[in-house]
This record gives sequence, structure tokens and C-alpha cells, in this order.
Amino acid sequence: MRVYLDNAATTPVAPEVVEAMIPVLRETFGNPSSTHSFGRNAKALLETSRRTVAKHLNCSPSEIIFTSGGTEADNMAIHSAVTQLGVKRIITSAIEHHAVGHTADAISLHEKIELVLVNLDSKGNVDLAHLETLLKENKPTLVSLMHANNEIATMIPLKKVADLCRQYNAYFHSDTVQTMAHYAFDLKELDIDFITCAAHKFHGPKGIGFLYVNKKTRVSSFIHGGAQERGLRGGTENIAGIVGLAKAMDLAYEDVEGHQKHVYELKSFMIQELKTMFTTVAFHGETDSDKALYTVLNVCLPATDKTSMLLFTLDLKGVAVSGGSACTSGATKGSHVLEGIGADMSRPNVRFSFSRYTTKEEIEYALLQLQRAYEQNLS
Repeated sequence: MRVYLDNAATTPVAPEVVEAMIPVLRETFGNPSSTHSFGRNAKALLETSRRTVAKHLNCSPSEIIFTSGGTEADNMAIHSAVTQLGVKRIITSAIEHHAVGHTADAISLHEKIELVLVNLDSKGNVDLAHLETLLKENKPTLVSLMHANNEIATMIPLKKVADLCRQYNAYFHSDTVQTMAHYAFDLKELDIDFITCAAHKFHGPKGIGFLYVNKKTRVSSFIHGGAQERGLRGGTENIAGIVGLAKAMDLAYEDVEGHQKHVYELKSFMIQELKTMFTTVAFHGETDSDKALYTVLNVCLPATDKTSMLLFTLDLKGVAVSGGSACTSGATKGSHVLEGIGADMSRPNVRFSFSRYTTKEEIEYALLQLQRAYEQNLS
């Protein structure tokens, strides 16, 4: 049996998404910037997909800028805020995805602006009182805090942070890559400047995403070249990918509450079984349904002298899990997220992440293989 429990890294593409993309790849090959019929057909698909995304988020289609994925979208938001909006300080946290953390580090050095880390508790929750204290300093500021952490699942109170930023005239960017199409967003109600998306996190194709830019936030070109994407991102659009993204979003929002219920029940089942299996098991980040991303569970397992073999042992048995973000695989250093919350790094820490396609039978099989690995001392 093969079990995939690394959906926070990427999700399998939905069959319906593949079916929607194939005709585009075969037939709608025109450049959407061309004025002939081939180009116009591609342009029609592009704008229909943009309207689909905007409808789901309750925003204007002109506020959706298609990108190559979440990393580019995060870069675009941060660079634009600093180089075009007069930002002199970035407030972020120690547990952001590297698409934000490394970008903030680099631009703070290059542009010589202040970089400040907001305080966190041991579960990764943002200290809102500390954030407000920082904002009261009344400096031109961008706050960049992810909606839900990709490793430990802890979520920020997005509207509270957005309202706080508005109160003190700060710009607010949130990396919503892990929550987009997993939760409802009403961008008429949520007053935020930038949010991001990567389609492959909700059963869409890789290599496509978008940046939402609030129409009140005036920015200009990030990638120079052609006049595509309202002149903000030069380069011929990935029409097949964009169609796939829109279809994946349609599928996700058809029954987002049903998907949440299904996955949260699996996650709760796994938590209870792990507690029964291991007396010393612990969980990083939040696990309460109203504070945690329902698709991610980060587990601190009992100590073993073969910690480094655990993921490999599970993989040999057909169970795919992760020790942290896939974007840092191959790095010798441990998870910066777990270090950022002061987690116990001497014990095996495993991230299980689920999707709407995950079954209870798969969870049971993964738990069985985990138990056997410990019984055999990971031999």
C-alpha cells in the first residue's frame, strides 16, 4: 500500500483539473496578447478564469495578478511594498515560510530598512499586544505574517491583524498559500493589501498561482517586459495552468465545509491513536480546530537513537511524510519553524498533512507502519 501524507508540500492534481487543462494544451495555444482569433480565444480563457477566482474571493478581477506560484507572489508583495510604497520597516516572524523570511532578510539588507520579528508563544501564536506596540511607533511599515503555518498548523486571527494594521496605517501581506481554497475568503470584508496563492496546494497544477493586490494599494510593475497582468507582471501567461487553477478552486469551494469536516475527523482520529500508541507523544503548534490549519499535524515522537532513519523507514513501507517544509529538503539544518518556537529538536518531529482524498484506511496503515518502526527500533 502507498500512502501520501505530505499534502502541505504539494497535492495530487484532481482528475477534473487534468481534464480541463488538456483541451487548452491541445487547442488553445494562441498568445493571449495577440489580436487574432487564436489569441482572443486564449484571452477569453484567461479572463474567465480570473473572474472565477475573483468570484470565490469576493473581489474585483482586476485585483488578481497571476504568477508562477506562491514564492513569486510573496516576493512581489514584499518588494513592491518596500520599493514602491515607501515602507521603511518590515514586521514579520521567525516561523514564516522562506519565501517570506528570506525575501525580507534580503531586501532589508539591500534597501537598508528595519526588520523586526514579532514575539511568538510556544505554539507559534503571534503576540498581538507586542505587534500593536510595534505598530504604535508610527513608522512606514509592512506587516507580513502567514495565515497558517505550513509546518505546525498554527493560524493567526487574520481579521484582527488586518484591522490592527489599518488602525496604525500599516500595509499587511499574508502568505495564504496553505489556506487558499481550504477556507472561505471575503476580500470585501477583509481589509488586507496582499494575499497569495499556489494552485498545487489544493489539487491544481504546479507553476501557477496569484497575488491579490487590493485596488486601494497602488503598485507598478514587478517583472518588467510586456504589459501583461495590468502591466504588473511581464511575460506570456500560462493559460493551461490558469485554467487548471480556476477549476481546482471551483472544486474546492463546491463543498469546502465538507472537505474541512472530512479531513479534521481524520486528523482527530490520528491524534487520538497516537496518544494511545505513545505515552510521551506531543504535538507542535495548535491542534484546536478554530486555531489550527486542519490539513497539518506536526508530531513530536518518542526519542530514539535512530531518529534520522524514521522518515526513510516509513518511506520504505510506502508512507510519505515530512520532517518539515519541502522547500528545505536536502538542508542539513533542522526546521527553522520548530527552532523558532523552542521545540525539542532531539526527538523525531514528523509532519503529517492530509487532503480531501486521504482515507481513514490510509491513516490506519500509516499508524501501523509507524508503530512497527518503533517496535523494530527503526531497523
